[in-house]
Amino acid sequence: MTTSLLPAVRLDPPGKATHAVIWLHGLGADGNDFVPIVPELGLARSAKVRFVFPHAPVMPVTLNGGMRMRAWYDITELNLKRTTDEPTIRANAQRVRDLIAHEAAEGIPSHRIVLAGFSQGGALALFTGLRHSERLAGIIGLSCYLLCDDSFDRELADANRATPVYLAHGTRDPVVPVAGGDHAHARLRDAGVPVEYATFPMQHEVCWDEIRAIGSFLNRCFEAV
Repeated sequence: MTTSLLPAVRLDPPGKATHAVIWLHGLGADGNDFVPIVPELGLARSAKVRFVFPHAPVMPVTLNGGMRMRAWYDITELNLKRTTDEPTIRANAQRVRDLIAHEAAEGIPSHRIVLAGFSQGGALALFTGLRHSERLAGIIGLSCYLLCDDSFDRELADANRATPVYLAHGTRDPVVPVAGGDHAHARLRDAGVPVEYATFPMQHEVCWDEIRAIGSFLNRCFEAV
């Protein structure tokens, strides 16, 4: 574990938390971005879920003219087939693993943790979760794509080959084309990972039907453990 954890917004349930969701925001946002949807997920009242919304480090982003912003890795061009900042991807994946380890030390083992994310955060959630050496309860990737595709097959962790994954994407997304979600779905399906994939008539965003589907997925993940 690194010496310090990523700063994060934490939402604790009444009483002792038994499960957790670690949710990674998109490029240029911060951990507050998805806090408002928590009450709308329709989680079972019996679920004692802690939500952890970490803030990505601030760094210059080449695609945005070198402007400094919160980002999980640099983006140099709009080409989802290229991974040009793999060192930062792997460094921040380790920071996410540190958050998972911290929750375990707090009494929530990894098999009761769902790793989720949107856009850049969704891509990092898939990268980290599918390579994590301990079983997770589930993985959610929204409006995202598969990072480091060339290493996916050899790095897919046995512990998470059977972990349920939920992917969702907007068919009108001008930022991350739906082809990115289609490809991620196909790669996971072909690798034998139990993946659900839904598309919605929206742009680079979330919608109410998607939020309800996420809540249903979380309920099923937490019922299983």
